[in-house]
Amino acid sequence: QVQLVESGGGLVQAGGSLRLSCAASGVSVIIFRLYTLEWYRQAPGKQRELVASITSAGRTNYADSVKGRFTISRDIAKKMVYLQMNSLKPEDTAVYYCYSQTGDWGQGTQVTVSS
Repeated sequence: QVQLVESGGGLVQAGGSLRLSCAASGVSVIIFRLYTLEWYRQAPGKQRELVASITSAGRTNYADSVKGRFTISRDIAKKMVYLQMNSLKPEDTAVYYCYSQTGDWGQGTQVTVSS
């Protein structure tokens, strides 16, 4: 089982930026680098949706709604995955979750974008 802990959420004005971090533990670096890692978000009253993913090969994929604004990256040595969010919009307001292909979720971090 992989433990995932997100951080970096907060309140920001529209047009601003935030960087979310997700720290993994309970797994070696050698195994961590094999994982596909993803960021999801869930807004009030809506289903959880995939925002971005990064594969073991470093290939990234984004939801259409965040393309060109969000960037997913990872630091394998630190067992970290990041989500850089720029040009934030009020509709980006949600709880953001880190997810590993092992089926493990983080506890989430709240992002609130004010207009």
